[in-house]
Amino acid sequence: METIQNISLFKDIPNQTIITIGTFDGVHLGHRKILERLINNAKATNLKSTVLTFFPHPRMVLQKDVDIKLLNTLEEKKQIMETLGLDYLIIHPFTKEFSRLTATEFVEDILVDGLKAKKIIIGYDHRFGRNRNANIQDLIAFGNTLGFDVEEIPAQEIDDVSVSSTKIRNALLEGDIETANSYLSYAYMLTGIIGKGKGLGKEFGFPTANLHIEEEYKLIPKTGVYVVKSTLEGKEYFGMMNIGFNPTVDGTTKSIEVNFFDFDGDLYGKKVQVNILHRIRAEHKFNSVEELKQQLQKDRVRSLELISNK
Repeated sequence: METIQNISLFKDIPNQTIITIGTFDGVHLGHRKILERLINNAKATNLKSTVLTFFPHPRMVLQKDVDIKLLNTLEEKKQIMETLGLDYLIIHPFTKEFSRLTATEFVEDILVDGLKAKKIIIGYDHRFGRNRNANIQDLIAFGNTLGFDVEEIPAQEIDDVSVSSTKIRNALLEGDIETANSYLSYAYMLTGIIGKGKGLGKEFGFPTANLHIEEEYKLIPKTGVYVVKSTLEGKEYFGMMNIGFNPTVDGTTKSIEVNFFDFDGDLYGKKVQVNILHRIRAEHKFNSVEELKQQLQKDRVRSLELISNK
């Protein structure tokens, strides 16, 4: 898969393309239905499978929705898309100026002239152009005039999956990681740089790596203790992660701390991706540090039980 950061850089492509358009936050099961259809169509017609997506998220630009939380960072989305067998992923900068393109300008300048679209696969409710005033019937009319086909994914086919990014966000915010993962078809991930903490975990016998996530828009699941898995220095490690405020030691700021089982390396300053498998309990304020240490031992035993049952 080739990733292209701007439509204007999509040049000298020998084949015409088959395109789908969307934000694809989470690249979940519902999205995959569309993407599988795109890729299969591309193979059958000798067209290049192409996804057109945008960053920042349109709501961040048009509604100044600074509180919107997304399931994937841009890098995570690229990583997931890479596994699907696409030819091109185009991530176009979304700006107010871009949003003001008329439907005609979007179709003629972007889809046909810019991306060489021969076929477009799109969901039944897709809207486009300035003020989102054009729909799939308009797109079909453009295709008849400009020489590209439009394939509509009917409502029933998408709704049959009963998956949406909103449902996944809600599950994560409720701590229901198993439901979220089943909708995503992969383990929800957090990607960040390991920084230094207060070193309290080491004193308890549970040294932790503090995960700092730069992207403020990334959705962090509900506070609590989770079973996780990561690949560190080329090897797979399991562990447990606490998302919360460390109330037992009078913590006041939210942190993400991971204790990797049987790992003895130095992760400071490195980028680490943590895949979340289970939530085992809520965060509690214990009466003493000793009581917290006893609970952490129980958490470790429970984590190992869940890991062994996978």
